[in-house]
Amino acid sequence: MLFEHWLAFAAASAVLVTIPGPTVLLVISYSLAHGARLTPAIIAGVTLGDVTAMTASMAGLGVILLDSATIFTVLKWIGTVYLIYLGIKLWRAPVFTTESCGAHSVAPRRAFAHAYAVTALSPKSILFFVAFVPQFLVGTEPLLPQMVALEVTFLVLATASTTLYAAAASTAQAAVPRPGVQRLVNRTGGSLLIGAGLLALSLRRGPA
Repeated sequence: MLFEHWLAFAAASAVLVTIPGPTVLLVISYSLAHGARLTPAIIAGVTLGDVTAMTASMAGLGVILLDSATIFTVLKWIGTVYLIYLGIKLWRAPVFTTESCGAHSVAPRRAFAHAYAVTALSPKSILFFVAFVPQFLVGTEPLLPQMVALEVTFLVLATASTTLYAAAASTAQAAVPRPGVQRLVNRTGGSLLIGAGLLALSLRRGPA
């Protein structure tokens, strides 16, 4: 792979991973509600979700989604319902004080599972990788090393972006401990997740 191709891919990926989507909204919501305690689990879930989506797209699932309206619609509805469910849970989440945080804490494994599901079970992500990655592959060179290099590059950038979003949101959470502010944050984040789920219904089959 030419260095110019890799650099173009890295630059495009750096822009793409910073654009807020359902995964970023979930990361921000958890970090605002629970601080930095769940950050490692969330980052691990997002990273593994990206690995799953990229690997699935390279294994041909993206082509199946492009050809099968039924499979695409089913996955889209699953993702939509799950995002709305998480949004409602966040909207109704209790506020946390120093005395109550231990009693209402979220288990890291649950945060990991949520982050993984939102990231991996998105047909938009798989179709995006199908449309995006091949543009930077050189057909005259072995494909597997190129795909590995591009996947690792994207994962490093996506993990860095997730970490920065989580750190910023955790800092904001520590700065606004009042119950009224926390309730507003929870309901704003919940509304955004519900909105992202509803917006997913407008996603057309095939890359945008």
